[in-house]
Amino acid sequence: MKNIDENLINISKTLNHAIEVLAIDENSSLKRDILSLGNYCENKNFRLAVFAPFNYGKSTLLNALLGEKTLPIDLIPTTGAAIYVKYGEKLKTKIILNNNKIIEEEGTNILKKYATLNDNRCMNQDVKSVEVYCNHSLLKMGVEFLDLPGTNDREEQNKLVKDQLLTSDLIIQVVDARKLMTLEERENFRDWLLNRGINSVILVINFLNLLDPQEQKDVYYRLRFVAESFRSNLPSGFSNLYRVDALPALRAKLKGDNNEVHRSGLSMLESALQTIIIQQKQEQTFRRERFETISVQVKEIALNQRDNIVKQVENIEQKINKEKEIKQKAQQVINQGFQRCLSDFYSWLYLPKLLNQYQNELAIALEQNTFQQWRENGFQDKIITYQNNINEWGDKACLFFDNNFLTPLNISIPEPPEISVSLLEGNKEKSNYFDDITTVGIPTGIGLLVAGPIGAAVLGGASYFLNKTTTQAEKEAMTQNSQTPSTSVEFAQNYLTHFSEQVLLSLRKYEQELAKIMEVPHNLHSSEIAQLSYKIQILNDILTGL
Repeated sequence: MKNIDENLINISKTLNHAIEVLAIDENSSLKRDILSLGNYCENKNFRLAVFAPFNYGKSTLLNALLGEKTLPIDLIPTTGAAIYVKYGEKLKTKIILNNNKIIEEEGTNILKKYATLNDNRCMNQDVKSVEVYCNHSLLKMGVEFLDLPGTNDREEQNKLVKDQLLTSDLIIQVVDARKLMTLEERENFRDWLLNRGINSVILVINFLNLLDPQEQKDVYYRLRFVAESFRSNLPSGFSNLYRVDALPALRAKLKGDNNEVHRSGLSMLESALQTIIIQQKQEQTFRRERFETISVQVKEIALNQRDNIVKQVENIEQKINKEKEIKQKAQQVINQGFQRCLSDFYSWLYLPKLLNQYQNELAIALEQNTFQQWRENGFQDKIITYQNNINEWGDKACLFFDNNFLTPLNISIPEPPEISVSLLEGNKEKSNYFDDITTVGIPTGIGLLVAGPIGAAVLGGASYFLNKTTTQAEKEAMTQNSQTPSTSVEFAQNYLTHFSEQVLLSLRKYEQELAKIMEVPHNLHSSEIAQLSYKIQILNDILTGL
């Protein structure tokens, strides 16, 4: 029995894992090869397979090696299944069906029913495995023979043969001397063996005895040229081309005629096989080559997929950077425009300026009960203009950043206080009419304020305006210039002060919400990149495992 190479078992596991990761086509030859290599690792015996087109004498040659008619050779149609010949004390046959039913019988007569082609030259679809057990010295050494169906009939048989060749340690390809090597045989020789790293191959010429002496020389010379062009991975000193007249060799074996066995060429082949098998069982280098060949194909697919994914990640990152750049530029432009409008509004709301411009007019309007006319005569229009300018930049931010959660700035002008005659005559009590001031509604629970000098200035704006006190000189000037009673002036001053406070607070909240709308996230497409990076890691693991 051969030793199990743990490294090859690990590679086989990696290859099987690659089938799913790389999404290798279900019906591809590569997937079949990977699965076959998995079965190859599990087989502890040294497997010698014989293959050729139908009726080239494969089964006859194996029977000659075994020394008895173990395999069906007198049946037409012939072998229609892969028949494994293993060691056993007595000759018996074991058939395993697809439903896992096992049929065992002494001798090999049962092969006629389960291991030959049917009338339509098709394999028995109910059969999962065919095994024959017999007593032979090579088999007792842990060797098993494999008799394969012919390869020149149906695609189904060809696939079976191709799969089984990859699981065999040494292969004998039988050649019909009467036909040389057909184009199909040469293609199979290249595609099924050489290109798959199967280099432990021996060519055996059959039917050479049916040709005249000169033809025999010509055929042998041509086939020797073919054999020499194919470098078999065999121990040094051993040829990869042998002549065996299979049927005469089998007859001689059955008769016990050793001289005829020698003349048939069988003795030389048997001696070579025994030595080759012993040495190869020890070295096992032939096994690694086919694993390396299949691994190279898988590596190529994995590398291509990894390179494609890396390009995807690079493209996404470029897209992210471009999006960020565009958003940052848009953020800058919108914020600059917004800050200009905001600064203009803050300047208008600056309390000393606001009082200087409107306090006396408002006081007179309050006394004369013409507040509505005063409000509509410029004050309200001014607020609407500033408000619309700010909302215009907010709309641009929502449109560009695809966000509709910004509540428009909506500043309501509070109603005027009611001033009684007694108050006008000297009552100095303060009215609480400011409770009626309506402010803009701002959604809560979101975001951060814009950073930078402008944002800092804006943040400090409200506090600055609210804490800014009118100088005594300004107060005296306003009082001296006022032609209204001091109560009306105080009402007007308080009205404008509280109006300024509320508007400044609303502007500050609006600015904060606008800043949230224009935030450029740092994790654009991060989930997609994470998934692709995970795939790259899996592919790297496969490449490392191979």
